[in-house]
Amino acid sequence: MATSPAPGEGPVRPVSVSLHEGTIAALKARTGKRGMSAYVESLIQRQLERDRLRELIEDAEAAHGPVDRSAVDAKRAILRGETAGSTDAA
Repeated sequence: MATSPAPGEGPVRPVSVSLHEGTIAALKARTGKRGMSAYVESLIQRQLERDRLRELIEDAEAAHGPVDRSAVDAKRAILRGETAGSTDAA
């Protein structure tokens, strides 16, 4: 049984999507005409990763209860270098 390729894998195929003119103009300004596909591909992959992460969090919370917000905030502060006593001024 063949499995489907993961996001970012497999052959590249053209697809048609509908976008607002202003979105297209902003996209072209940012990427140039040739970079649009790669930019959109990376955005879609990023959103798929976020969607999957949200699903994993929901599954974990269903199994173990809600996340302790103060613990999350403390970990976020560490990642951002905002812990008490930090000597880095970023």
